[in-house]
Amino acid sequence: MASTQLTLRSLRARAVSAPMRIQPRAATGAIPNAALVLVDLETEQGITGRSYLFAFAAMAFKPIVDIIHGLAPLIVGDPVAPLDLYAKLRQRLTLLDTPGIVGLALSAIDMCAWDALAIAQGVPLVTLLGGTPRPVRAYNSCGLWIGDVAALPDQASQLLAAGNFNAIKLRLGRDDFAQDLAAVRAVKARIGDGVALMSDFNQRLTVNEAIRRGRALDDEGLTWIEEPVRHDDYAGCARIAAAMKTPLQAGENLLNPFEMLQALEAKAMDFVMPDIQRIGGVSGWLRAAALAHAHGMEMSSHLFPEFSAHLLAVTPTCHYLEYVDWAAPILREPIVIRDGHAIISSRPGAGIEWNEEAVARYQVA
Repeated sequence: MASTQLTLRSLRARAVSAPMRIQPRAATGAIPNAALVLVDLETEQGITGRSYLFAFAAMAFKPIVDIIHGLAPLIVGDPVAPLDLYAKLRQRLTLLDTPGIVGLALSAIDMCAWDALAIAQGVPLVTLLGGTPRPVRAYNSCGLWIGDVAALPDQASQLLAAGNFNAIKLRLGRDDFAQDLAAVRAVKARIGDGVALMSDFNQRLTVNEAIRRGRALDDEGLTWIEEPVRHDDYAGCARIAAAMKTPLQAGENLLNPFEMLQALEAKAMDFVMPDIQRIGGVSGWLRAAALAHAHGMEMSSHLFPEFSAHLLAVTPTCHYLEYVDWAAPILREPIVIRDGHAIISSRPGAGIEWNEEAVARYQVA
């Protein structure tokens, strides 16, 4: 392997509003477009590390882009050493603190740094992290949103066929629980018992209502019930997990490994699914994976399948990759799904390259 020492030259962030094949519509509202912030970490050696963030709404574009550009002077000229960069930035931002948008910016820089190092070594990110490229079990999360219950079975069939998936996710949280129950039964009747069906309430319920609905769903064959209540109500989540037989999934909103440790100690979930842009990038994920391993808990991913596939491949308690195609319109080579598994490319780094023509088409000033 090459031993190139990389030096950080610049950071660039661009906002794009990419079209979605199926627009997400959860109990918390609709998302009309994929609000993405593309980040490039350029080095003096000519190697560029890439990552992207999901901003959720266009109103977050400017603050995210401004913060990333504002952080650049603090690290320009530094070696591209992810752990050192992350520690330096967190120390400089102690008084401001790093949840929210600032934390997203740090994660993007960390992801770019790891990507650049793997590219410099000429190996996939998973190899740099000590693993080997392998297929990672995935579920299709690109549909089955809140809407017409009668339309869900056909959509479920389409999602399974899209990559020969054997697992899909259904959104719940309607005002009338009878409609939620009808949705679960309609989809299960179409896909059968051999297909895993996850469900997600997107923090829609109170604790008591979550217990009531969870118990009513216990015999419906769901693989998990995800985030039924406010994500930071660890005591409430623990009550729900203890009250129902179906495993409780949570973790996409954990802001760092310290929060994950608190949630684990509170027994706030049965499965955990960190989000790479919230948990602290690649560096934060590796620490989170060690915590999941120590607690014997299965760990899945939230969004960002391009990076998440590499990370799950080195996660001791790897469970499921959440597949979404939201970044596909602006990527030269979107991640491949084959026989229900994400295929890790042999390309160096995380395999992310921008389709600059598409980026120019969807870029937001």
